[in-house]
Amino acid sequence: MPGTGLWRTKSVEQSIKDTDEPDTKLRKNLGAWDLMVFGVSVVIGAGIFTLAASTAGDTTGPSVSLSFIIAAIACGLAAVCYAEFASTVPVAGSAYTYSYATFGEFIAWIIGWDLILEFAVAAAAVSKGWSSYLQQVLALVGLNGVPTKFELGPLQFDWGALLLIAALTTVLAVGTKLSARVSLVISAIKVFVVLLVVVVGLSYVNADNYTPFIPPAESGAEDASKLDQSLLSLLLGGETSSFGVFGLLAGASLVFFAFIGFDVVATTAEETRNPQRDAPRGIFGSLAIVTVLYVAVAIVVTGMVNYTQLGTTPDGEKATLATAFQLNGITWAAGVITVGALAGLTTVVMVMFLGQVRILFAMSRDGLLPRGLAKTHSENGTPVRATLIVGLVVALAAAFFPADKLEEMVNVGTLFAFILVSAGVIILRRSRPDLPRGFRAPLVPLIPILAIIACVWLMLNLTALTWVRFIVWMIAGVVVYFLYGRGHSRLGQQQRDVSSGGSV
Repeated sequence: MPGTGLWRTKSVEQSIKDTDEPDTKLRKNLGAWDLMVFGVSVVIGAGIFTLAASTAGDTTGPSVSLSFIIAAIACGLAAVCYAEFASTVPVAGSAYTYSYATFGEFIAWIIGWDLILEFAVAAAAVSKGWSSYLQQVLALVGLNGVPTKFELGPLQFDWGALLLIAALTTVLAVGTKLSARVSLVISAIKVFVVLLVVVVGLSYVNADNYTPFIPPAESGAEDASKLDQSLLSLLLGGETSSFGVFGLLAGASLVFFAFIGFDVVATTAEETRNPQRDAPRGIFGSLAIVTVLYVAVAIVVTGMVNYTQLGTTPDGEKATLATAFQLNGITWAAGVITVGALAGLTTVVMVMFLGQVRILFAMSRDGLLPRGLAKTHSENGTPVRATLIVGLVVALAAAFFPADKLEEMVNVGTLFAFILVSAGVIILRRSRPDLPRGFRAPLVPLIPILAIIACVWLMLNLTALTWVRFIVWMIAGVVVYFLYGRGHSRLGQQQRDVSSGGSV
């Protein structure tokens, strides 16, 4: 029986039934290939062009490739759980929808609020990076004096980020199928660039640069803030989380940001023609492709130069993939990498944007947010209102607010979602063993439990300051739920109607 109040659950059957409501119905026009393209589009972005080099120089040394593997294992375990849910509950909303069917409305709201943090902050932050690469591309074509940012009173206006969000808002409002086609073209460009970088870089690899593979831990600086140290290092009495074993583990938590987005595939399950078959294929296929590419890039970049040359400079400039090529005198590669990064970030922002809209759409359809945001266009079947609202908010954030130190905020939110999805698989197996499942996770409950342990482990290796910010965001979400969501919940209204009818 569904619970009441905070713990009332929305049945899987009701979730699927709601997808057929005429005013809020999404068009089913995606296949496995489209989902895989979305996954690769969102995952291959800033991480492959920046995180591998900067994490090696500041945190892990050459063992950054091992950090990528650890992060990929955690993602893989969670991906198995996502695949079962996506094939069982093919409804927009991803972890939010799954939590509504297993943990109840309050936890579903918390995870939905958490996913808003993940997708919206990531879209705004990455669009800022896109703007920076746009300025570099403009310089490559001779427009050196055209900055993408300028001072506007007390604020800095980033017209490059605003331009990107405006264009992507238009594409997503027109239709999801068009978004998949745009992603395919741009993803082909950036995968080509990545492969070119790996092939060219291999000839400059020096095996001596891999020693020591795990550099000894640095002594903690006297003026370093404890809040900037990983939580695990603090709990175990470590002085620092730079290099050494703590550095390797902290590096895995940092490069986890590079994998974020494969779960967006699950948010498009409702728009997939055969979600029971295609959703798992899209999730596993995209994760496998990007893992191979990430590890290859990490091995090449740390073999081309000594990790000490990839550390952040005193003025705060982080090393990138281009840094390793410049230090080897391969100047032309910097231009190629810049173009590849621009293309990569374009699709990252677009698919993060798509994920944010679908989460908002699902929560609005359930009444936890204004229901008018869930109305879909009569011709193209997209939630135009939600798309425009998200576009406006992300555009303002990207155009006027700084985006530094946002990666870890996105990481902690995503890992929290992974934990709930993994636990949800165990709960739904016990509460609804009768449900038809297009894909069944093997070794349940072992695989979900391992996924939870891996995600908790990665969360503990994020900084204490990140945890403080995350808790503040969650408290704000609880306030919004009690002020609006709880009273406007459609499920709550249905239960009140049944109760009133029964007393007549």
